[in-house]
Amino acid sequence: MSGISLEIRLRSKPQPRQPAPGATARAMASIGQWLRQHQRAIGLVQWGIIGLYMLLVAVPAFLPLPTRAAHIWSNLTLFAQFAFWGIWWPFVLLSMVVVGRSWCGLFCPEGAITERVSRHGLGLPVPRWIRWRGWPFVAFAMTTIYGQMTSVYQYPKPVLLILGGSTVGSMVVGYCYGRDKRVWCRYLCPVNGVFGVLAKLAPMHFRVDEEAWARSRRAVKIFARRVNCAPLVALPVMKGASDCHMCGRCSQFRGAIELAPRTPNHEIVHVAGSDPKPWETVLVVVGLMGVAAGAFHWSTSPWYYEAKTWIATWLIDHGATWVLSIQPPWWMLTNYPDNNDALTLFDGTLLVAYILATAAVIATGVAACLAAATLALGRWRSEAFHHLAQALIPIAGCGVFLGLFAITISMLKADGITAAATVSVVRAAMLFGAWAWVVSLAWPITRRYASSLARRGA
Repeated sequence: MSGISLEIRLRSKPQPRQPAPGATARAMASIGQWLRQHQRAIGLVQWGIIGLYMLLVAVPAFLPLPTRAAHIWSNLTLFAQFAFWGIWWPFVLLSMVVVGRSWCGLFCPEGAITERVSRHGLGLPVPRWIRWRGWPFVAFAMTTIYGQMTSVYQYPKPVLLILGGSTVGSMVVGYCYGRDKRVWCRYLCPVNGVFGVLAKLAPMHFRVDEEAWARSRRAVKIFARRVNCAPLVALPVMKGASDCHMCGRCSQFRGAIELAPRTPNHEIVHVAGSDPKPWETVLVVVGLMGVAAGAFHWSTSPWYYEAKTWIATWLIDHGATWVLSIQPPWWMLTNYPDNNDALTLFDGTLLVAYILATAAVIATGVAACLAAATLALGRWRSEAFHHLAQALIPIAGCGVFLGLFAITISMLKADGITAAATVSVVRAAMLFGAWAWVVSLAWPITRRYASSLARRGA
């Protein structure tokens, strides 16, 4: 009775009038409500995507390699390659910037699988080694480099090995840890970190009204419905969209959470600085700007081929030709002799060295610029360094998108569809837009740390 009387007193007390939400805010809130009310339909969609995903990942690996006369629309292997690397990956990345991590919560097959397995698993507590904050960078870097070693964009067997292996990993982790949760997605998914940093730019998020939450706990605590947040987000203190999977289950929970619009710069400028995350800086500067650039660049780099020629000549002159002839199996390095496409152990070692060297050079240069900008703000503050690194997310994400989009263009070109002039204009426009976005983020960030003169220097 005391709880009910307290609720009556709280409701009878005059509350300050809140401004009426605009049409956009009301529309977004209704979308969040729709998602919460249609979880069963979303589950059916996820099962359909799981079936299509399994078909495209598994079947092509057991089919003959496509001939030169094959086309995307007439060959399942080429269609699967185009679906994964020409459409899925680049445009899923783009969706993070547009609608947050909706892909993760509404469509991702691995997320749906690991949650369903977890529902019937052991329910063990998540161990400390899984919660290590460096996994997003390490998993992304290792997957990216291994994909280049095995030519994952060109052949179906590496796709089955990498994507299928990731799916099996999500099932094992889901079965062992948590109960009805997405432990794999939160900590170990190779693209979790990438999706998280890009989602910070989304113009929408599930906003938590802390005052409304506190009032609901005091007034109707025993009547509040339960919400299963599968990605393990602490809902009462959720500040942004980085960890939220946008599934809609928490919409209107305790009358304090709703899908709401925001400015694309809001989270990075006003939230990221209060919670510095060094591993996110490593992911952006070393991973997205370094490792990814090296992975996309090595096959067309004159420096790579010059180094390869020089080292091979030196080995031949010193009688070590055996080093040039070792060919590991396809699951270690590309080995398809029927297609005249094979990498020796020497090629693979040089490939990895080139990607790592590229990452080291780019990351060192970018980090030096960030450090100089931090010092220009007056004195060294690590929180300012990591906050400024967040401003680079647009250009880092744009680089990865354009690298993947180049694969899309090359696949279409192989089928006789070309638009070189238009593609060049689009690339230039996207790079310029990403650079301008970086500036629009960096300027208000520096306001938190220094006066206008020092901000210009930074």
